[in-house]
Amino acid sequence: MKIFLTIIKTYISVIFLLKMTACNFGPGSYSYAETYELNYSEEKTKKAINDFKQENPDFLVPKTTIKNQGSYDLVDEPIKEPSYWYCFYFYYKNENKIILTLTRSVSKDKSLIAFVSINEGLDLGHWKDINKNFSSSQDDKEKRKFEERILNKIKEKLNQ
Repeated sequence: MKIFLTIIKTYISVIFLLKMTACNFGPGSYSYAETYELNYSEEKTKKAINDFKQENPDFLVPKTTIKNQGSYDLVDEPIKEPSYWYCFYFYYKNENKIILTLTRSVSKDKSLIAFVSINEGLDLGHWKDINKNFSSSQDDKEKRKFEERILNKIKEKLNQ
C-alpha cells in the first residue's frame, strides 16, 4: 500500500510541475501570447485593423520615449525575426498603456491575432507579457478589455 501511495504522490507531483512550467517550453517566439483565430485572410485582418485605427484615433499611440530620452513613433510593421508576424500597437488613452499585438497567416482563409504585452506609460521598456507577468485575475481583466475595446470591433469590421 505504501508503494502505491508513493507512486500516486509522485505522479501528481510530476503532473503539477509539468503544468506549472508548460509555458516555459511553449513553441514559438510568443508562447505566452493570447491568440485568437479569425476566419479571414491576414490581408483582410490587417485592413480591418487599419480601418479600426483610422476610425478610432484615440487608439493610436502618441510619441514615445526610451528611458525618457528622445521621441519615437511606434510603427505598425512586419517583424524582421521571425518574419511571419506583423506588429500592431494600440493605446489605452485613459490608462496610459500601450498594447502590443501581432498578426500572422494560418492559411489562405485564416489568420491569428496575438495579444502579446502591455507597456505601462509612454516610456518604452515597461512591458509585461500577457499570461506571464500578470496574476490570473489581472490577465483575465486585461484580455476582456482587449476583446471588448479592440478585438470585437475588428471582428465587426471583418463581418461587414
